[in-house]
Amino acid sequence: MREPARKALEDRVVSLVNVERSRRGLAVLGADERLRRSARRHSTDMARCRTLAHRLPGEPDPFERMLAEGFEEPGGENVAFGQETAVRVAEAWMRSAPHRANVLHPGFTRIGVGLWVDATGHWWTQNFGYDGDPVDR
Repeated sequence: MREPARKALEDRVVSLVNVERSRRGLAVLGADERLRRSARRHSTDMARCRTLAHRLPGEPDPFERMLAEGFEEPGGENVAFGQETAVRVAEAWMRSAPHRANVLHPGFTRIGVGLWVDATGHWWTQNFGYDGDPVDR
């Protein structure tokens, strides 16, 4: 998949997340390139390992990945496999209670979505984070 198309799908997921949050009176999330890089790296690694997981063998956990990209207040992560469109992956996450909880977490302020597409399918990661003082969470 060409870079502009991949970025457009990732950005569309961010928009769909913000629609869901707005409908519920929650603040929209700001896109963060550090979180996108972390999410993209993880999506690529899941595809390489052919494993859908938050932590792959020998690899850092979600918080360590976000910190490694320079994002100092990591918050949560959603992963998915197989959904070919931004709408389908956003709907899948909203149908799952733990994933929906991340999308609608009132303390999260930042988001980065990463997509990797190969012959096996579409590998998705959403990384979420905080701004500001941890006491306010």
